[in-house]
Amino acid sequence: MAAGGSIPLDQQFHSFAKFGDTKADGKTITLTQIDKWLKQANVFTKTLTTTDTGITFGKFKSKTIAYGDFVKFLEDLANQKKIPVDELKEKLETCGEPGTNKATHAVKTGAVDRLTDTSKYTGSHKERFDESGKGKGIEGRADVHDDTGFVGGYKGQGTYDKK
Repeated sequence: MAAGGSIPLDQQFHSFAKFGDTKADGKTITLTQIDKWLKQANVFTKTLTTTDTGITFGKFKSKTIAYGDFVKFLEDLANQKKIPVDELKEKLETCGEPGTNKATHAVKTGAVDRLTDTSKYTGSHKERFDESGKGKGIEGRADVHDDTGFVGGYKGQGTYDKK
């Protein structure tokens, strides 16, 4: 990292160019990846939107752009929206590594708390969890019985071949 907690723009470009795409080499970046980067850097406002980035990106007539074109993209976008390009670059350098903004964290409010409290489960569902509330896995879902192939309570078991 560089001084002041910022990562140089070219290194950030490489990180965001690979973010969310397992096949990406980090040398070119898509509009979607740019929009994620700008969103993480809190660049979008009422005057600068994803529509603006889409229009500016469309001028390059390509699905991906390299770092040199990305710098031109930023300069063009900043000029259109009358934003200092250095301010835009600084926000992109200081926003940190690509992240998911805690999108995968579990919610623990309202009905979710009640529905995930295993101590309130009754009947056969209660058997799926141990005393601490941890699931038993397949053992908790499988019926424990002799595996004869007959339904429970069948009285004629073993009489099929007898005549």
